[in-house]
Amino acid sequence: MDKHEVKITGVSIPFLDLVFLMVKLAFASIPAMILIYFVFALLGVFFDGFLGMFMMHPHMP
Repeated sequence: MDKHEVKITGVSIPFLDLVFLMVKLAFASIPAMILIYFVFALLGVFFDGFLGMFMMHPHMP
């Protein structure tokens, strides 16, 4: 099997196409951020309850 090398020397993207791409990426990141927020919120609730269980008994070694 022959190896083919690719070397990119430049990319020509019109400015408005690049702006539209960045706007699309910004809108696409909103649902991902909401999902990440809920994952961290659930982890926070879990660890707060788990670690809070030990904080209720200060006399334990």
